[in-house]
Amino acid sequence: MTTLKLTQIGNSVGVILPKEILARLKLEKGDSVFVTDAPGGVTLTPYDPDFEGQMAAARQIMKKRRDVLRELAK
Repeated sequence: MTTLKLTQIGNSVGVILPKEILARLKLEKGDSVFVTDAPGGVTLTPYDPDFEGQMAAARQIMKKRRDVLRELAK
């Protein structure tokens, strides 16, 4: 477990992530992170959970309609 301190950044308060955590999350300066509610608090992730749901639905449609998509590609 890593303890992070809140720090004043301009008129806001922020958290500075150590480079080890940035490397583990595969994040760089300028990337976006998403905060979602979790049973024990919050989850910080580089992946948009809404986008993941949309991609799962798209994969189902592509699998179901493979022949139609193949014809459209011609």
